[in-house]
Amino acid sequence: MEPLDTVLDDLAAGKYLLLTTFRRDGTPVATPVWVMRDGPALAVCSALDAGKVKRIRNSGRVTVCASDRRGAPRGPAVSGIAEVLAPGDRAHVIELMKRKYGLLARIGLVGSALRGGRERMVGIRIRLDG
Repeated sequence: MEPLDTVLDDLAAGKYLLLTTFRRDGTPVATPVWVMRDGPALAVCSALDAGKVKRIRNSGRVTVCASDRRGAPRGPAVSGIAEVLAPGDRAHVIELMKRKYGLLARIGLVGSALRGGRERMVGIRIRLDG
């Protein structure tokens, strides 16, 4: 088995991560998201009212794997625990996103501002098992 840091680096190096959250009945729901490395964890950004945020608040259990933009897996799934970050941590996750995705992130943030502002966004931290 690979060391945790190597797995984190590999997942964070890709442009997309397939984040699978679970409904109350255990049904998996997979969503491709942008991913950034955040110290000993991964970070993603989402709309506050997204289904994945609700599912993470209900049960932080997730699986993640590298994927393409359409969500086709590009590697093995790894289990972990996700948490929705406090509003005060939003700026940190946005900075990570701008640093990694550059102009694309900035364009996305402008679009988000037009749809209701950064207050609609939330950071999610994912800690892998192991």
